[in-house]
Amino acid sequence: MKTIKKISVRNMTSKNSGREIPNQFLIQTPDGLYFQSYNTMIAAKVNGKRYLDKTSWDYSVTTGKYRNQFLNEVKKDTERKIVSGEYELVNLN
Repeated sequence: MKTIKKISVRNMTSKNSGREIPNQFLIQTPDGLYFQSYNTMIAAKVNGKRYLDKTSWDYSVTTGKYRNQFLNEVKKDTERKIVSGEYELVNLN
């Protein structure tokens, strides 16, 4: 029998209004949680590590707003963690 991994996709929700945010997605897989903005993967939390797409992690103000929400931090913290090596820049697309 073939094993099929469960994957779920849901819209992010606004911290302020609680409403679903169009085009901003959380993708849960058995391996981890991913943040996708429109058709572009932005960030991933996999096995306790954080990964950011090397070309799209800072694509726009809107993407940054929801990336910050996904990582639960501000951009300055994200930049510091990239420099320190805590976050790895990779090709997620």
